[in-house]
Amino acid sequence: MTPSVHGESTPPGQSPRPAWSPARWQVVCAISVVASILVVTVIVLGSRSRRSVSKTARFSAQAPNVTRLAGTTEAVRMRTIVAPMLEGQQFGTLTITKLVPSGTHVRKGELLVDFDRQAQMRNFVDKQDDYQKLANQAIQEQAKDDAARAKDETEIQQAESDLSKAQLEMQKIELLSRIDAEKAQQTLDEAKATLQQLRATFDLKRKSAHSAVRLLEIQRDRAQQVMEHARANTELMEIKSPIDGVVVLNTIWKQGKMGQVQEGDQVRAGVSFMQVVDPSSMQVRAFVNQEDFPALRFGDTAQIHLDAYPELVFPGKLVEMAPIARSGDFSDKLRSFAVVFSIAGVDPKLMPDLSAAVDVNLSLQAGGAGAFQ
Repeated sequence: MTPSVHGESTPPGQSPRPAWSPARWQVVCAISVVASILVVTVIVLGSRSRRSVSKTARFSAQAPNVTRLAGTTEAVRMRTIVAPMLEGQQFGTLTITKLVPSGTHVRKGELLVDFDRQAQMRNFVDKQDDYQKLANQAIQEQAKDDAARAKDETEIQQAESDLSKAQLEMQKIELLSRIDAEKAQQTLDEAKATLQQLRATFDLKRKSAHSAVRLLEIQRDRAQQVMEHARANTELMEIKSPIDGVVVLNTIWKQGKMGQVQEGDQVRAGVSFMQVVDPSSMQVRAFVNQEDFPALRFGDTAQIHLDAYPELVFPGKLVEMAPIARSGDFSDKLRSFAVVFSIAGVDPKLMPDLSAAVDVNLSLQAGGAGAFQ
């Protein structure tokens, strides 16, 4: 038996084992330590994963199926206030002289806004003066025509009388000399021609006078319409509330920037600058993508949160669902549907145009066309 390097004997028939160097022993120890750490890590992570899955399963079993939508509050009953479009003016601006502040509670018929009416009053006075002048001219022209008519009728009567006398004179033509007979015939012919001319010119004069009077009457009526338009424009300068509600001022483009109108500002005609809303009935309009839309049902309950007031939460219910989708904001392939949730409850902070989050409690699983049943 051959002794080994470490003093151990080697069995007969076997070659002696080579000795490991210290560096090789360090590598083997390092690999063993790393392998042990990996095994322990896998065991720990697996245990935590099983506990997380178990916890998630318990939460899913207890919590309802909820989906969140983003929307904007709006009033069910509201009226939009628009700067008046003035008669006879396609464009122009109106100056606000009196304005009810936003958030004011108003009743039907109360004053909301008053515009400067000086220009309209001045226009009304000017058109009224023009109307009066034309009306007087028409009366004077009619009076002149009446006087001319009477004169012409008198001349016709005189011509008819002269014709009768000439005809009587012709009855005794046999007793007259030849020269007197020719004079009588000439007088008769002149009387006939004069009467015929007077009758013909009488009709022409009446038509001419009627045209002149009618022209003045048309100008008078046109001036009256303009005057009435100016009067109506003056009345449009005052806008009263059409319903009971709360005043909400819209944000519009004014003087090169966005903002709410104030007293002294100028507003273009036809611009919607104010709303009167009934805060007793509010709703939220939201948009849901085409993948989540089939899961919704009429009557689904929801919890509505206001982004501006996190402490406020209102119960809601799905009351409207759009039958036609609109194109998505980022892709035409992904479409979205408009849905409306009614809000139960009233709060002074609950106003239109507030961003809201709607947590919908899905009553049924997603299932195609059942959303419209």
